[in-house]
Amino acid sequence: MSDGCGFPAPGLHSFLFKPIATVGGYEFNKVMLLAIITTILVIGFFYAAFGKAKVVPGKLQMVGEAGYDFVRRGIVYETLGKKEGEKYVPLMVSLFFFIWIMNIWSVIPLAQFPVSSVIAYPAVLAAVVYVTWVSLTFKRHGFVGFFKNITGYDKSLGPVLPLVMIIEFFSNLLVRPFTHAVRLFANMFAGHLMLVMFTVASWYLLNSWMIPAAGISFVMTMAMIVFELFVQAVQAYVFVLLACTYIQGALAEHH
Repeated sequence: MSDGCGFPAPGLHSFLFKPIATVGGYEFNKVMLLAIITTILVIGFFYAAFGKAKVVPGKLQMVGEAGYDFVRRGIVYETLGKKEGEKYVPLMVSLFFFIWIMNIWSVIPLAQFPVSSVIAYPAVLAAVVYVTWVSLTFKRHGFVGFFKNITGYDKSLGPVLPLVMIIEFFSNLLVRPFTHAVRLFANMFAGHLMLVMFTVASWYLLNSWMIPAAGISFVMTMAMIVFELFVQAVQAYVFVLLACTYIQGALAEHH
């Protein structure tokens, strides 16, 4: 909190929650609850939409098909092609909607917190993509092919080849999973911090003599909510797009 003025400035404490319960010695908090609800919602929605799929789809099935087709055709097919990409569609659809719903909690009353602003969740999802990419590269190319793939081995580079290989090695094996997770985390962290700041500022100014400023702050809060809705969807899209790009690199033939 700021000294003197009494304004309850948001900070890291805005991302910390007291445990709701303790299960087997582990503390269970609000973020974990939202993650579990997200899982149930995603599984429940697609089961309800496709559990008893019909030739003439109902409204729920149509919505499910539209979402599934958006990821399949708009991301997977565009990156991997239909032949190679079809087997990865379920994974990418799951990732997209899981991330999107985790993000969207930020603007849902009572929840009001994006799960992906806690680094553990993007890190686990990035690890899933990382393990998929590494195992797929090994399976497709073998050990030698894997080494060439992750180091960008190209004899035509001549004298600079060793330097390029070192840079590519660390970039692919260490930097890639890190940036994949942090990109999602940082955007959601910053967005939530801004939302909290404008929301708290509106309340604070409303209870002071600066009521006109409270109106401006409230308008900014509404604008931030609309902007965040856009960013939340974009971040889910980018995460899945990068995942497909990594898999595409694993499938590509290295010469």
